[in-house]
Amino acid sequence: MMGPAAGSSPTTLSRYENQKRRDWNTFGQYLRNHRPPLSLALCSGAHVLEFLRYLDQFGKTKVHTQLCPFFGHPNPPAPCPCPLRQAWGSLDALIGRLRAAYEENGGKPEANPFAARAVRLYLREVRDSQSKARGISYEKKKRKRPPPQPSSLPPPERGI
Repeated sequence: MMGPAAGSSPTTLSRYENQKRRDWNTFGQYLRNHRPPLSLALCSGAHVLEFLRYLDQFGKTKVHTQLCPFFGHPNPPAPCPCPLRQAWGSLDALIGRLRAAYEENGGKPEANPFAARAVRLYLREVRDSQSKARGISYEKKKRKRPPPQPSSLPPPERGI
């Protein structure tokens, strides 16, 4: 593991910073428990995918299989034996925090395993499959634009 970022101070951290630190420590523990143990320098996108799949066992989101009668229903009327998985939004946010933590802990952006193409493709695949299985659309959030400010200039004159 690489050391803490330079210039860190013992100030109160935001919820995001605390979660990022916990996520970073969890990933570090995963690398230490890996057989054989892995150093961060040898970690690749494939190891990140292995970590994400490992996390699925702790998921709380019901993801219906194609054979399930509730496939595509956001609110199934009865229980079913489909697996619980990590929700796509949780994995996406986790990867965002780990990408940032990697670089804050001395990693080079071009070598960031959390930014690997395979990781982006995996997240897209999880999003699409969960969207179909759960009948939920994952649309990109539209940014709210500030209301247009009235112009202080008079409108242009016509016919001159």
